[in-house]
Amino acid sequence: MPVYVYAVTLGDHPCRLDGVSGVGAGSAPLRTVPAGDLKAVVSDVHEEVGPRRRDLVAHQAVQDRLLEDGTPLPLQFGYTAPDDDAVRQVLKEQADLYLGALERVRGCVEYNVKASWDEEHILRRILEESPSARSLNEQIRAGTDDPRLALELGQYVADEVQQRHSDAAAGIIDTLVPLAREHAVHAPTGEDFLNLSLLVARGPDGEGALQVAHADLVGDGETGVEIRVAGPLPPYSFVG
Repeated sequence: MPVYVYAVTLGDHPCRLDGVSGVGAGSAPLRTVPAGDLKAVVSDVHEEVGPRRRDLVAHQAVQDRLLEDGTPLPLQFGYTAPDDDAVRQVLKEQADLYLGALERVRGCVEYNVKASWDEEHILRRILEESPSARSLNEQIRAGTDDPRLALELGQYVADEVQQRHSDAAAGIIDTLVPLAREHAVHAPTGEDFLNLSLLVARGPDGEGALQVAHADLVGDGETGVEIRVAGPLPPYSFVG
């Protein structure tokens, strides 16, 4: 029977899965497939699993429960195998790879850091701090007939916003990355100018230090930068 695979853990992970439902319409019970020093967390599936909200939530709930007792290797949503034997065979064949990856994230969790800048705030700062932008803006507001001034101001502001975003992102990275065992910078989306993942040791030296650093970064409300930290999370960004 096909099985849905949620994560790989060390063989001594307790895998306390009581009360957690699996993906799929039937919500089949969760169980483990052991293989040497490893085991996989799986459930039977009777239909193709798609990115429905219920199944996405169920997938993440399993990862969160496993994370309570030790860092698992979370698989991306949608991974299935033909049966238990196929899962066991992969665990045996790739044992060194999985064990190395588990050692890499042992005792750690992922934190995701995103940053955005209030558009009105940054535009106001540019006009206040840049004589060139202020002069162009004043000429436009005075009713100039030269259409090139609006284009020039628009390009100047766009370039300035990009540079300030780059500088702000670099400052946040320089502050937070030393607190992590590893980091990964992702392409930001939407209004964000930074999307940073950190592999952080559990406890005061890792998570605690990150919380203090985050508080220090957001302490100056005059910057207009919003820094959002999500976690602890399963280490999706560090399982490759």
